[in-house]
Amino acid sequence: MRNIDSLKKEAEFRRIYEVHDSLADSKLVIYKAPGSGKLGIVCSKKIGNSVVRHRFSRLVREAYRLHREELGNQYDIIVIAREGAKGQGFFEIERSFLTLLKRHSVFQANEESK
Repeated sequence: MRNIDSLKKEAEFRRIYEVHDSLADSKLVIYKAPGSGKLGIVCSKKIGNSVVRHRFSRLVREAYRLHREELGNQYDIIVIAREGAKGQGFFEIERSFLTLLKRHSVFQANEESK
């Protein structure tokens, strides 16, 4: 199993933020930009202590891992936690994640080939 490529450097995050292509709901904000399929997760201390923040990160990483084939490697994605993500289970986070990515048309290229 291949590890998930992560955005690590501030310059990588800044490049995606500058594209200004974002969508949000009550739980998540998602930014996307053309890239090599990396994932960045941002969760501030407003969401909770380190246990809560790391749990959120694990849930988002798992949702990304399960749907990586559908996403392809065409976009770099940043997922930002909102206050509504606090205390949510995996299925709620996954549903929010997938809904926002569909609204971003990230799945579009793969759906056309089916």
